[in-house]
Amino acid sequence: MSTDDLESDLTRQTENSPRELLTRSFFFLCAALSVVTTVSIVALLVTEAAKFFTITAPLMGIEGQTASIVEFLTGTTWQINSQEFGVLALVSATLLITIGSAIIALPLGVATAIYLSEYASKQARSVLKPALEILAGVPTVVYGFFALIYITPALEVVLPSIGTFNLLSASIVVGIMIIPMVASISEDAMSAVPDELRQAGYGMGATKFDVSTGVVVPAALSGIFSSFILALSRAIGETMAVTVAAGSQAKFLNPLNPASFLEGALPMTAAMVQLLTGDITGGGLAYRSLFAIGLVLFVITLVMNLISDIVAQRYREEY
Repeated sequence: MSTDDLESDLTRQTENSPRELLTRSFFFLCAALSVVTTVSIVALLVTEAAKFFTITAPLMGIEGQTASIVEFLTGTTWQINSQEFGVLALVSATLLITIGSAIIALPLGVATAIYLSEYASKQARSVLKPALEILAGVPTVVYGFFALIYITPALEVVLPSIGTFNLLSASIVVGIMIIPMVASISEDAMSAVPDELRQAGYGMGATKFDVSTGVVVPAALSGIFSSFILALSRAIGETMAVTVAAGSQAKFLNPLNPASFLEGALPMTAAMVQLLTGDITGGGLAYRSLFAIGLVLFVITLVMNLISDIVAQRYREEY
């Protein structure tokens, strides 16, 4: 019997052993559970959100008040008492917080990743990286109170017209929250860049800064961009920090106007918390609007993740 035949026979025996079959079954169940959970969540959102809209509610056996899908997607007023459900009022606040947190977290996160990957010693990296990731373990509600008690009063010194609840402090605290995600994933991507590329840059007379920004960062671009999308998805879905810091009054704000950051508003996640903790009737129109907001939030996050995959595939480097 040849060596290849012997190896093939041993492989078949190993794969058919009870222990191997049990292990494979366990891992299959774990994978299947993840898929079933995801499909169940999507099905719940779609089914319950369909009961909210005028077009689909009769098909779901829902009678009584419903909302127009056009008014929901294009309306700029969100008032539960007057039955006005314009989700753009909530989306604008979420978008402003996402933009503000991105301005803070993305450059700081990438700069931190460059330092950890290219400049820090092994001893410094072993201390700084775990210390940085501790930020991700702080409860989000603590971040919210930190913004309300410390960040907002500090901003009032510079910007006297800023409100007690405002989107600027919410953006700052969410930006601080997502810095570890940007820094950690970007640093992993930079560390995966082969040293041969660095040495080639040094051989051509490039400085440490030139190699870091001109060789390593472009080579790790797919991983860095993925960290951006994941961090911004976290910013969009953040709940307790923005619930405490951003305010509770829904209003449509212009995302292109910097003055909008000085006002308080109601992001999508905070609106869901407000609805759940308010005096709403289970199964009523306000209750069903929860799932409509959740579906919009899910679609936004899904689109961002798809964009991340496309860009990662487009700029991925094979070494």
